Amino acid sequence: MSNVVKFKVPGTPVGKGRPRVSTRGGKFARMYTPEKTASYENLVALAAQEAMVGRNLIDGPVDVELVILLPVPASWSKKKQAAALQGQVYPTKKPDIDNVEKAIFDAINGVVWHDDVQVCDVSKRKRYAEVPGVHVVVKPIEGALFAA
Repeated sequence: MSNVVKFKVPGTPVGKGRPRVSTRGGKFARMYTPEKTASYENLVALAAQEAMVGRNLIDGPVDVELVILLPVPASWSKKKQAAALQGQVYPTKKPDIDNVEKAIFDAINGVVWHDDVQVCDVSKRKRYAEVPGVHVVVKPIEGALFAA
C-alpha cells in the first residue's frame, strides 16, 4: 500500500471563516466556528477518512498538493465561461486560496496526519472547472529525519 494519500472533496470550496464571538448576558464571551466552515471541515474530514481506511496517521514531514476547482459563474457569457474552463481566465475572487488551505488542513488533523505542523512543502492552484471541488494529495517526505 502506498504512503501517498489522495482524495477529492466534492462541492464548491469554502475558505476557513474567522472565529465568531457571542456574549450571553453581556458577561460571558464564547468563541465558535461559523456553521459554513464547520460543515465544510466535516465534509473534508469524511473524504479524508474514506482515503485513510486501514492506514495509520502519517508521521513526520509531509508535502501537500492542493488543486482548488471553483465553479464558473453562470452570469458570464458563454465565451468567457469557455475561456475560464480552458484556463485562460483565473479565479481572482473568494475564497482566498490560503483560507481554503487552512480549512483543509484543520479538517484533516487527526485524520491523515497528527497535526498540520507536519506540512513542510505545499503546492496549490486555484482554477475554474465544470465540477467544483478540491483535489488533495499528501505525501510523506522520504528520507527526512524526524524532528527532535
